[in-house]
Amino acid sequence: MTAREVALRALVACEQQGAWSDGFLKKTLRSAGLDSRDAALATRLCFGVLQNQLLLDDDLGKLSTVKLEKMEPAIRNILRLGAYQVLSLDRVPDHAAVSEAVDLARKSSRNPRSAGLVNGVLRSLIRQKDSLEPPKDPAIRYSHPQWLYQAFCQRLGREEAAALMAANNGEPPTCAQVNTTKATVEEVTDSLQAEGVEVQPHPWLPDCLLLFHTGSLEELTAFRKGLFYIQDAAAKLAVLAAGPRRNMAVLDACAAPGGKSFAAAIAMDGQGSVTSCDIHPHKIDLIQAGARRLGLEKCISAQVLNGKECKEEFLDRFNLVIADVPCSGLGIIRKKPDIRYKDPKPLEGLPQVQKAILDNVCRYVRPGGVLLYATCTLLERENEDVVRTFLDKHKDFTLEGFQVPGDFEGAREGMVTCWPHRHGTDGFFFAKLRRKA
Repeated sequence: MTAREVALRALVACEQQGAWSDGFLKKTLRSAGLDSRDAALATRLCFGVLQNQLLLDDDLGKLSTVKLEKMEPAIRNILRLGAYQVLSLDRVPDHAAVSEAVDLARKSSRNPRSAGLVNGVLRSLIRQKDSLEPPKDPAIRYSHPQWLYQAFCQRLGREEAAALMAANNGEPPTCAQVNTTKATVEEVTDSLQAEGVEVQPHPWLPDCLLLFHTGSLEELTAFRKGLFYIQDAAAKLAVLAAGPRRNMAVLDACAAPGGKSFAAAIAMDGQGSVTSCDIHPHKIDLIQAGARRLGLEKCISAQVLNGKECKEEFLDRFNLVIADVPCSGLGIIRKKPDIRYKDPKPLEGLPQVQKAILDNVCRYVRPGGVLLYATCTLLERENEDVVRTFLDKHKDFTLEGFQVPGDFEGAREGMVTCWPHRHGTDGFFFAKLRRKA
């Protein structure tokens, strides 16, 4: 398969089967055997189309005599791929984008007219691309569904909502947390730079590096030696706010893939215990493998746990309980661009799930201990509203302020939202709750 064929398969799978683009791409790229350059192109094409889908459809709809919704899924996505290359990728010549799209249409459709349709629409786009009027509606301009745009406007106002949506369509750097139980920031930086990786210190988070042009992370010497792990700055910040210290007993109740467990264990200098749990048995192996690579296997133990079901031996046992609960994921659109197109209806039941987990795991916190509630979404109903409901019900818990690196509104009160356009992080929410002694 070529890079464009891989991208097309991923786009059709997202649309037809509800697949997640990042997971489908990883699996397909492995089986396709593409080199790193073509793998990067396939990923850029797939993500680029998803980030701009509503805008591309708006432009294509002005040029095609056949409505996009009437086309075969493959042809519709071939047109999107071609349009994205023509409008956004300077390194791909227009004629090459059209030629590749026509070839894909011949391979992908039984309708003999499909190739001609693709050729005609994309050639029209090339002729008219400089005169196409950008849509006035910001939701279309930044390719966010109307319901999501309105939710962002309600929280931020129209101008800042547009800035958030623009940031959602950006390409975040790889964020590496240094394993300070094994190496210093300087040692990790030197190792990475020696293998051609561009490294920048994070602007406000200590022991954190921004990586560019990494190639395959798994092949880097520093990665294989367990000198760093990948975790967004916002998630690391949440763990720092919770205040893990040496010799604590910590429970990470919804842990996979393990980043917060690793952050807590490193903050504790490997001294103490982190019980790292997840409801999915196959993810336990991932957590254990990560702990072994980082040299934290003596500190971290992993087991299957349903966060909504009480485990008697955990009652009043932990100094710190971390509950990074299942959520709508609307803070990580930069990394999973197709999240924005998922049906919003099923999301309405998430606060009930989140409250049930919180009501259960709070019982695992020792008197005087800390409960950290976290999500990777930006919806108030899954964040502040859940915390307020919890506090109304559990009078033995109170919000507790904290100090963290960076400038974060709400830290003094105990609840922080990280915003992609303000802080350069994932969209992320966390609240620190102290159980009365």
